[in-house]
Amino acid sequence: MRKLNRNDILLITVITAAALLIAVLLLMSGRKGTCAEIYVDGILKAEYILTDDREVEIKGYNGGSNILIIKDGAAYMREASCPDKLCIHQGKISRSGQAIVCLPNRVVIKINDSEGGDYDAITR
Repeated sequence: MRKLNRNDILLITVITAAALLIAVLLLMSGRKGTCAEIYVDGILKAEYILTDDREVEIKGYNGGSNILIIKDGAAYMREASCPDKLCIHQGKISRSGQAIVCLPNRVVIKINDSEGGDYDAITR
């Protein structure tokens, strides 16, 4: 096995710095969301403003259930009846366009930046 030379270390440093810069830019570029939309089996079931802290029980597909927590301007899944619990591990979401998906229960939580849904056009 060969040792790393000076150019190898420089290349690793540049790639790492570029990756960190891109990650920071992506985190800072998203707009803060204002509401969480809850979809079950593709149908909008409810919308909640992110500034109002609450706990929401979601009745999913085929008897499944999820517990959504909205707190401090973010939403996250605390409990789920699905076997893999991937929706719980997706973490907190608060930026417009972010989503939490529970495939077994067919539940999608989508963050939107405009209360009442997306706009198709703005007129005066």
